[in-house]
Amino acid sequence: MADEKPKDLLSKGRTAFERCQDAEEENRLCALEDIRFSRLDEQWPDGIIKQRDIEQRPHLTINKMPAFIRQVVNDARQNKPSIKVHPVDSGADPKTAEIINGLIRNIEYTSNADVAYDTAIEASVAGGFGYWRVGMDYAYDDTFDMDLSIERVANQFSVYGDPDSMSADSCDWNVAFVVEPMRKADFEAKYGDKKNADGGDVAVDFESDAWSDAGVWLDDETVMVAEWWRREEVEREIVKCSNGHVYDKEEFESDPDLQAGVQAGILQVVGSRKTKTHKVTQVIMSGADVLEVNPWPGRYIPIIPVYGDEIIVEGKRYLRSLIHNAKDAQRMFNYWRTTSTELVALAPRVPWIGRVGTFNTDAANWATSNTTSHAYLEFDTEEPKRQPLDVGPAAGALQEALNASDDMKAIIGIYDASLGARSNETSGKAIMARQREGDVATFHFIDNLSRAIRHTGRILIDLIPKVYSDERIVRVLGEDGSPKSVQINGAQPSQVMGADGEPEMDKDGNPVMALHDLTAGKYDLTVTSGPSFTTRREEAAMQMTEFVRAFPAAAPVIGDILAMNLDWPGADEIAERLKSINPALQNKGLPPEVQQMIQQGQQAIQELTQKVQALEADKSIDKFNADTKRIEVEGGIANDAAKIRQDANTKLTTHAMSVSQKADQARQQPPRQG
Repeated sequence: MADEKPKDLLSKGRTAFERCQDAEEENRLCALEDIRFSRLDEQWPDGIIKQRDIEQRPHLTINKMPAFIRQVVNDARQNKPSIKVHPVDSGADPKTAEIINGLIRNIEYTSNADVAYDTAIEASVAGGFGYWRVGMDYAYDDTFDMDLSIERVANQFSVYGDPDSMSADSCDWNVAFVVEPMRKADFEAKYGDKKNADGGDVAVDFESDAWSDAGVWLDDETVMVAEWWRREEVEREIVKCSNGHVYDKEEFESDPDLQAGVQAGILQVVGSRKTKTHKVTQVIMSGADVLEVNPWPGRYIPIIPVYGDEIIVEGKRYLRSLIHNAKDAQRMFNYWRTTSTELVALAPRVPWIGRVGTFNTDAANWATSNTTSHAYLEFDTEEPKRQPLDVGPAAGALQEALNASDDMKAIIGIYDASLGARSNETSGKAIMARQREGDVATFHFIDNLSRAIRHTGRILIDLIPKVYSDERIVRVLGEDGSPKSVQINGAQPSQVMGADGEPEMDKDGNPVMALHDLTAGKYDLTVTSGPSFTTRREEAAMQMTEFVRAFPAAAPVIGDILAMNLDWPGADEIAERLKSINPALQNKGLPPEVQQMIQQGQQAIQELTQKVQALEADKSIDKFNADTKRIEVEGGIANDAAKIRQDANTKLTTHAMSVSQKADQARQQPPRQG
């Protein structure tokens, strides 16, 4: 591209844009119609609206489409996919992979990536496609360090993709356009004093020959400026050095530090070969000039599409929204609800009938009998008859409206249970099964979002070694959002900090040191969808609480972790206090000899405690034996006393019986004769 003349480049750019525009015309028309239909309530044909306005007939719009769209979009917001980086080759380091994870989370946080993701998924659900982009800018106004960002594309119709792409995540894009219409005065103010790629003045005279065949690039009020992203396959030579690193030959020969190592004999080239890669260039152009040509450090075009319902027929990609096939059912629903309203509104308003003169008496009250409640009504000779209200046609229209409503649910695949309404399901299991059916019917929208985020991670992994290549301190975020600063690409290893913010120690109690070189090694990524960290923290707290109830002995060990996961004011302070008494953490960070002395002391205390318990057990046994003997003696004495008392009672009873018998015998003998 560097050898191309700006005029030739401009001609190629305009030709490429026309091709992209023609390829996307049908998808854009469908998307615009679907968005206006579902979000702007444009659901009646213009001709029917005009005819009904002339006849003074209603044309009601009861839009059910936003509820279906929000169901899918908000489900995606609750289950945000997250990027997870993993080391691949021997040059990659697991600790460095964690730093890259934290750096990506910080990029997402500082650039409000969640807004970009939400905008794109909503655009894809409502219109069939949406976009976001990866940007690069200086970290601060007074520094040369660059930072990456994830930027929102608010207008989905401003992006034109590669018409030849067939990849699910469009990682194979070789061309893309981002267009922006500018007012002519703004264009002149921004580019009037600048030079174009030819070195000449930018054409701001819109009556000049440069704009004679501008076409879509110019209209009465605006001029269109486009970013033309172009990716080309190029051949380059790479070299392998004795330190195990692989460098681009041009970069290797131009790096003074590497060349100094070669001259000193410390570094040697051990191999070289040619390979193919991709070169990406950003061209800023109008319909008349090439305004800027900027090289891009990555090998992917940094614009990420999120597709809706994708259909490929005969090599052409068709993109459709969630509600595309339900529009006719929505139109029928509007028609039948309008018809039922019209029938009821046009029903007769005179509910009484009688002969002429019947209503002469009390005429004023009879005249308002259909709008006012009167205590009584008088008539002359013949009693008036009340006419019943005919609602038969309205009932039929209402039934057709219900049928149309059911058609919408069946087409989209989201039923009452998924929308939160009461349905035929009565048990919780049945309701969850119906909700599951709704999630499965629309899961391809969520899955396409995950693919787009995975491609974003691929772009970031490709750019991070090139953008964050110098020695610097960067902020990284933990999975829970806690920030910390780490040094990257340093000449000397730096201390590794743990997730709790404390230095990590090895088994000998020494600080763990690491050299976080983001330019070395290769990394891959995975994308997982699930609840946010806040939701998972609440679930973890609930499950840990139940675990402590079932196993109370675990409370001292996991109490600080449980407190950290609770959403209380002062939960962090409570966690710190519990951490100070946690037996598993009391010796953390102490030198090995101190830990050994503490262990020996604890062992001695444990042995002494066991001896004391044994002595107390012996004393208890002696006391038990003495008490037993005392009880036995006391029992023997009591038994002997009872036996003596029993023997005495027996003897007394025998003696009393003997005396009584002798007395009886004496009374029975006759008196002796003298």
